[in-house]
Amino acid sequence: MEFRVLGPLEVAVDSRLLDLGGIRQQIALATLLLDANRVVPVGRLAEAIYDEDPPTTARAQVQICISALRRMFGAYGAGEIIATRAQGYTLRVPPELIDAHRYEELAAQARRERDHENYDAAVKHYREALSLWRGDPLSGIDSRLVQSAASRLAEHRITTNEDCLQLELDLGRHHELVGELSELVAAHPLRERLRAQLMIALYRSGRQAEALQVYRLARETMIEELGIEPNEQLQQLEHAILTSDESLNPPPAPVRLTAERAPAAPTPVPSMLPTDIADFTGREREIEEIRRWLAEAAGDPDRLAVPVIVVVGKPGIGKTTIAVHAAHTVADRYPDGRLFADLHGGAPRPVSPMHVLERFLRALGVPGAAVPDGLEERAEMYRSLLADRRMLVVLDDAGSESQVLPLLPGNALSAVLVTSRSRLAGLAGPMHVEVDVFDSAQSVELLSRIAGADRVRSDEGSATTLAQLCGQLPLALRIAGARLSARPHWSIEQLVGRLEDETRRLDELKHGDMGIRASIAMTYESAGEEARRLFRRLALLDSRTFSGWVGAALLDLPPAEAQDLLDDLADAQLVEPTGTGHGVRSQYRFHDLIRVYARERLAAEESAAERSAALERVLGTLLHLAEEAHRREYGGDYVRVHGPARRRTLPPALVDKLIEDPLAWYERERPNLVAGIRQAAQAGFTELCWDLAISAVTLFESRIYLDDWRETHEIALRATRQAGDLRGQAAMLHSIGTLYITEKRFDDARRDFDEALTLFGKVGDDQGRALVLRNIAFLDRMGGRFEEAAEHYERALEIFRATGDHVAAAYVLHGLAQLRLELDDPEGAGRLLEEALRLSRHGGSRRVEAQVLHRMGEMHLQAGDFPRAAEVFRRTLEVVRGAGDPTGEAYALHGLGVARLRRGELEAAESALQEALTLAGSVGERLAEGRALLGLGELALARAQPRRATGHCERALALFRAMGAQVYEARALPLLTRARAMTAGE
Repeated sequence: MEFRVLGPLEVAVDSRLLDLGGIRQQIALATLLLDANRVVPVGRLAEAIYDEDPPTTARAQVQICISALRRMFGAYGAGEIIATRAQGYTLRVPPELIDAHRYEELAAQARRERDHENYDAAVKHYREALSLWRGDPLSGIDSRLVQSAASRLAEHRITTNEDCLQLELDLGRHHELVGELSELVAAHPLRERLRAQLMIALYRSGRQAEALQVYRLARETMIEELGIEPNEQLQQLEHAILTSDESLNPPPAPVRLTAERAPAAPTPVPSMLPTDIADFTGREREIEEIRRWLAEAAGDPDRLAVPVIVVVGKPGIGKTTIAVHAAHTVADRYPDGRLFADLHGGAPRPVSPMHVLERFLRALGVPGAAVPDGLEERAEMYRSLLADRRMLVVLDDAGSESQVLPLLPGNALSAVLVTSRSRLAGLAGPMHVEVDVFDSAQSVELLSRIAGADRVRSDEGSATTLAQLCGQLPLALRIAGARLSARPHWSIEQLVGRLEDETRRLDELKHGDMGIRASIAMTYESAGEEARRLFRRLALLDSRTFSGWVGAALLDLPPAEAQDLLDDLADAQLVEPTGTGHGVRSQYRFHDLIRVYARERLAAEESAAERSAALERVLGTLLHLAEEAHRREYGGDYVRVHGPARRRTLPPALVDKLIEDPLAWYERERPNLVAGIRQAAQAGFTELCWDLAISAVTLFESRIYLDDWRETHEIALRATRQAGDLRGQAAMLHSIGTLYITEKRFDDARRDFDEALTLFGKVGDDQGRALVLRNIAFLDRMGGRFEEAAEHYERALEIFRATGDHVAAAYVLHGLAQLRLELDDPEGAGRLLEEALRLSRHGGSRRVEAQVLHRMGEMHLQAGDFPRAAEVFRRTLEVVRGAGDPTGEAYALHGLGVARLRRGELEAAESALQEALTLAGSVGERLAEGRALLGLGELALARAQPRRATGHCERALALFRAMGAQVYEARALPLLTRARAMTAGE
């Protein structure tokens, strides 16, 4: 068996390619292959399959994919190749069977041969490695996580290709390389190293004019696409070709570049680094990234530009500490000196590059009188002095690219470490080291080092709480530790008590010259007026995350303008992207201590009226988007009762992008919906409160967030009762009753429906009455009260027809059809279902269409038309999976399993019923779980396994009795009796 990822994903057995199944299955296999022989957590597999929006059934879906892969491998005697581990799965396969591993081994062997000056052997291994590639790695695997890994493989491939070509150029094979290099340059037009290699190959082949044309095309491409000139080395190469420089002639043998120290310069060797931190804690990953990248840059003989590393993070995160510590650990690699400057980028008056260059030039031995007056002249002298030297330059707290660019050396021997609250995207090709807060263990470790290990060890619980109150922010932890160290009579619990008062937290987090408020304030004050206003108003929101659109509502500005301001805040590290969502669907958050500061500024600088109006606009916009998402998911206002709360709309094009996938939008906004309902109640926005609660049910019901459903509706019901809002009370009681149906608490549901029906009647809301009557009819049907059910369905249908609510009418017709089936009238049920299907499609509701199709499948089952039933259930399954409805999927799988069972397809029936049982259990849908168990019981009887059938039927009966589902209880009893009788006769 051979596994191939260096091109489209393939698995071959004896040169025959296996059918790898659907895309989810392929993504799961690719993810396992990329980490072969290591445990891949279930969460990582789910992320790979669903990117940033895994459904609640993701774990079950991963299990299904793994089962399918095991069956596929099992057919070739390799069923145990995927092992289950505590946290996930491991693909156990000898590395040599994976083409990526063989490629890496060959490339490593080539580098070893090159280093030992076995150049022909090195080229041979390079070419063998490159021959394993069949195209773009893992092409066709539509997964962000998989493609991220694939892009790293692709980058490794082109670098290996460049290394091989350079070696062949040095061996004098320029003639035969021209064609290959031309193709590679066409495929990678921005790779300057490839351009240089092609120019040299052409020049050495006597094609000087073509070599110069390659440079001209490179220059045109880079200016057009990037707005920059080619790098200095490519420009120098053009000049050398123009002048027929002898250095371009082929060397007699490849020249090995060594890392020998350059001769000591006669100028001084500056050592300007601040003292290293004695209690440096954690940050192993960040330090290792910096060390590794600097080592790779130093070991790259073809590197032309100075390596630049930008350490990025919010105020107080420890950027300077990391940069200084990293600089000390690599100082011996830069024997010609270490330069350091604090640029004060967050201050009102940042340090100018002119001033820094004067300091640097003096440190390099330039007399004061010889320092040039102009910025460009100083920068030129600086670059000239560093031209042949290995120098490490550390630039702390850079505010902009303009502060940094004049301070960059002009050669690749030196290196630059920059810290900034911004990514400094205008710099060419830097490596970014993103710094986040400590984890809990690192936080407690830092407190131990400053306040004393014994002291912290004696009260670890309080120390952990203290770390949380500091937001795991290193500067805040350092201040807290210093305060404890300075006050040995304080207990940790005592400091925790002082910090728990949010209004005083920033006052407490100050010690000597260190202070969190001052650190954040410096960045806040440097922002523009509108950005500062947005920063303050974002603190109005109780949710820990917020979406990009909220800025427009808070400021009452067009979305594009507000997004620019939000991006400014993110660049300044005052807010941070969460990494979920992209573009207009991006999500952001505050660090806890930055939120505290924002709330201070909000209280000090915004009036109560301004705060209230801004909050109402945000909640009104959230309601507008929730209603749009609901309409697109359901195809109308089905199950909705509208309130009179004011909606704030967004441009239709933006709404289309935000809720392209309605359920994904609901999932992203779930914390904001729950927090918004609570805030609306607290602010006295009663109508907004209950209308938002109703709108959120689309999410709560489809993804089984029953705790959220209960909590938000209890809040909204209290608010409506306090305000005397009868319509709001009725809407809440109806929705809570629907929750009780989901939980199979039928008696509680009937009580709330009766009260809601009375209240809707008092306010004259016919739509509300119809919705309640429809649900009462369902309860009647489940309780076997068929006449009452028919009457309630008919009353609801009459109202929906009168109001033109096609989707709601379709749902009622679907309920009436089920009633006809239970009364053994499949012909009457068929007519009702045909009309229901037409209306649901006319209304654009895929959800109701799926429910109608499911009922049609049951009708065909009852009529004994099992092939047709199976086909209808398959169509149902396609619809519910497309709609992201796991509950509907469980029911559709159950129906498909029963249809296959009745056709005698026992293996296929078991697969569908087991999948239905797993899925129903994962989403808490007890009725579907009971029906799947009943199907498995019938299957066991068909296999003459009465004991297993008895177990399944007893579990199903217990579920039906617990929820009061008498109709299904009546179906389970005869099957259980038969199973027990067969068991007794064994």
